[in-house]
Amino acid sequence: MSADLIATLLVASILAFALAWLSSVGGVGGGVLMLLVFTALFGLQVAVPTLTLTQLASNGGRAWFNRRDVQWRVISWYAVGAVPFALTGGLLLPYVPVEPLKRVLGAFLIAVVIWRRFRRVPRAPADGTFAVIGAGAGLGSSLLGAAGPLAAPFFLAKGLAGGAYIGTEAAASLIIHLTKVAAYGASSLLSVHVLQLGLVLTPAIVAGAWLGRRTVMRMNARVFTLVIEAGLLIAAILFLAGD
Repeated sequence: MSADLIATLLVASILAFALAWLSSVGGVGGGVLMLLVFTALFGLQVAVPTLTLTQLASNGGRAWFNRRDVQWRVISWYAVGAVPFALTGGLLLPYVPVEPLKRVLGAFLIAVVIWRRFRRVPRAPADGTFAVIGAGAGLGSSLLGAAGPLAAPFFLAKGLAGGAYIGTEAAASLIIHLTKVAAYGASSLLSVHVLQLGLVLTPAIVAGAWLGRRTVMRMNARVFTLVIEAGLLIAAILFLAGD
């Protein structure tokens, strides 16, 4: 293993730890930032499947650390839409231009945050509505690499906060990422190099998720909601500014 590769992996591990902590605290934004970091370090074709593997570790850790608060009925409905659309998006990834979709998602997230500021108590979506939300998030995640922010406003509108929000959002994302792994494998995107990167980065990501759980336990509901909305705005800006 060359010195350059070791240095690259060290930088990637440090950043992955920090961004896993960010995802665990804010629920959104970390995956988008991680995609940008991995793209700069490894290139886009390696970054997207590598991000999927690392997100398995990140979301798996967040779901496990908050397992007592996960809303499993919401998750079951979410999976109904997420699994088939994440699989479809994973198979379409090599053929679909994703940049216009990033711009649309960024504009959507900004509009949602503004809407939440003017309507402080949005009506909670029914459990069955999360099948449709899961479909959109599954397709978007497979094509864009990270579309957790797409579903975040709906989890907030459901009244989830703290560990319930973090754990439920993580479990929902985990379903999508497991499906994407199958799709990317069928599309020959999971090379030995990608698998090695995912394995090396996993310990840092799990450690970041654990520290994030400890941080969330010290936050009140109002601060937590503001952090989530700030994460949505950051993710929106990154989608709009992405090349």
